[in-house]
Amino acid sequence: MRILIADDHELLRDVLRSYLEAEGGFVIETVADLPQALAAIAAAPAPFDLAVLDYGMPGMDGYDGLDRAIAASGGRPVALMSGLAPAGVAERVLAAGAAGYLPKTLPARSLVNAIRFMAAGEVYMPLDLHRPSRNVEGAPSNLSRRELEVLAGLCAGHANKEIARELNLREPTIKLHVKTICRKLDARNRTHAAMIARERALC
Repeated sequence: MRILIADDHELLRDVLRSYLEAEGGFVIETVADLPQALAAIAAAPAPFDLAVLDYGMPGMDGYDGLDRAIAASGGRPVALMSGLAPAGVAERVLAAGAAGYLPKTLPARSLVNAIRFMAAGEVYMPLDLHRPSRNVEGAPSNLSRRELEVLAGLCAGHANKEIARELNLREPTIKLHVKTICRKLDARNRTHAAMIARERALC
């Protein structure tokens, strides 16, 4: 996977690069501001699988930089990362068509998993920023197609590794989906999620 990390903090760029390269399967390019990020996207010999932009780096001008990067990416995923961002960031980022939002407060391992998740074409949002909407019967109205596929695997009693193999995804990606599903269903764990899903005819 080819990943572009754009952040004006050199230490953070180096830490992310080190973690991702240690994982294997990543080719990382780093830049320090939005103009360099846009230039890298335009000059890349092959499209980046994901571009991660710091909200507060030079050139961003709030969400304008995100919009410009999404327009320049040709449909490839772009995500926003920030230590401090304004209220409503989750809704604004998703509404813009971004692949997700990464708080810099996430542990390094979680950042790596989220980056892999988004580079695979999924949408990532931290669980504490997610507020699922519900219909009048109490069933979640916003389970994605992929989440329903993973949920079907849970209902069938399959392990994450089996679900990953069936859906042609990586096991860390399935783990992230399971956490999101549990959050949306108000489930204590995967078994509880499967029980709730059966009660609500979701699988």
